[in-house]
Amino acid sequence: MRTNILVLSAGRRVELVQAFQFELKQVFSSALVFCTDMYPELSAACQVADGFFQVPHVSNPDYLDKILELCFQNNISLVIPTIDTELLLLAENRKRFSDIGIDVIISDLSLVELCRDKRKTATLFEALNVDQPAIFDRDNLSFPLFCKPYDGSCSVGAVAINSPEELTKDLLTNPKNIFMELVPKSFSEYTVDAYYDKSGFLISLIPRKRIEVRGGEVSKGVTRKNFVYKYLLDRVSHLDGARGCITFQFFVDEINQSIKGLEINPRFGGGYPLSYDAGANFPLYLISEYMLDKQLVFNDCWEANLTMLRYDAKVLLRE
Repeated sequence: MRTNILVLSAGRRVELVQAFQFELKQVFSSALVFCTDMYPELSAACQVADGFFQVPHVSNPDYLDKILELCFQNNISLVIPTIDTELLLLAENRKRFSDIGIDVIISDLSLVELCRDKRKTATLFEALNVDQPAIFDRDNLSFPLFCKPYDGSCSVGAVAINSPEELTKDLLTNPKNIFMELVPKSFSEYTVDAYYDKSGFLISLIPRKRIEVRGGEVSKGVTRKNFVYKYLLDRVSHLDGARGCITFQFFVDEINQSIKGLEINPRFGGGYPLSYDAGANFPLYLISEYMLDKQLVFNDCWEANLTMLRYDAKVLLRE
């Protein structure tokens, strides 16, 4: 039986790796959590893992074969993606892994395609009956507005534009940019961690208010079981093709209880460790469902109003 786990593109995700290590060893005491990275010797998560492997960039034609080879050679049972750029490739090739007994925790290609193209994500929010910022035709813009790449990640290329004078030709003519309603600063940002079982049914849902963000990733946050939780429970109780961790992002007017959908990412979010510490044990859910063949039931036993204050820590290496 395969019992090891492989976390892809681990980078700085130390807490996520440690969560998988802890939960896995409670079930299989000798099992290991491995990581990959382009530069594993400079990845903090790789250094705390039970082992690591250097892999090429996801755009390299040998990338997928390398991951398959590593899985076969290292008794890998679960593969955990962590970055946006590898999601489509893994979704397209999930069967290649499953044919040899390895589960890549990735949603169906049809859902991943909707999530990776923010123009298509809008249609998904509509289907879920979730309000969202208006998207403008580039020939009929209304200021102020917000500009971002339709396939962007970590807020790269995202910019607020307050007037026509601020809209450069490069921004306007870039075919990847979409232009949308600028949500007022009175709205807060929420990330919602959701876990879906193999059939796309919701098992756990944890809203996290983003108090402070650094480099596109939350550095201060707090769990909330408020109207956001109630609003979403019925709307996202089933999501066709969803599998494992899905992160939703919303703008929330906490005074008027208004919610606008922003993004859906079919992977672990950078702030998931807060949900884990609050009791939403997604690593154990994955181990139970995929490695122990257990059926999961909906669980809302997690701690609300738990605040996370992140700080910089170090990993020391000696030559």
